[in-house]
Amino acid sequence: MELTVNGKKRTCEGDPRTTLLDFLRRDCGLTGTKKGCDHGQCGACTVIVNGRRINSCLTLAVMHADNDGGDDITTIEGLGTPDKLSALQKAFVSHDGYQCGYCTPGQICSATAMLDEIAAGFASDASEDLLGEMQASPEEIRERMSGNLCRCGAYANIVTAIREVAQGDA
Repeated sequence: MELTVNGKKRTCEGDPRTTLLDFLRRDCGLTGTKKGCDHGQCGACTVIVNGRRINSCLTLAVMHADNDGGDDITTIEGLGTPDKLSALQKAFVSHDGYQCGYCTPGQICSATAMLDEIAAGFASDASEDLLGEMQASPEEIRERMSGNLCRCGAYANIVTAIREVAQGDA
């Protein structure tokens, strides 16, 4: 069984009870995705699967694998490198959208998929109009990012960084 992680085919073998989070960290050596609460409550393990953000601690790796390469999984390592940061990574750095940095990979993966959701017109509980054009307002960003906790409290800077990218200023 295979799945695709950051554009590369990976073989999923071993214990079928292995979470996607543990598979990414242990079997793929991609330690950017963090293990926080291991209960899907903190968002530190957020990755993007087929364009949608998920908590990788709540799903099994085999659920994303098949004989044709499986699901397309993107981790923080797949969004940018130290030499070539994504727009969101640059904005987080320039706006100090992190402090200890533990939650940052999950925050950036979540924000990346969230901006795609807004662009696709997906409404949230904070959306004023379910059928109108979605905007990356501070309220909208806070609602959509509510599943990603930052114990250091860098929320204002995170929202500012995301807004900058959403407005095309990054």
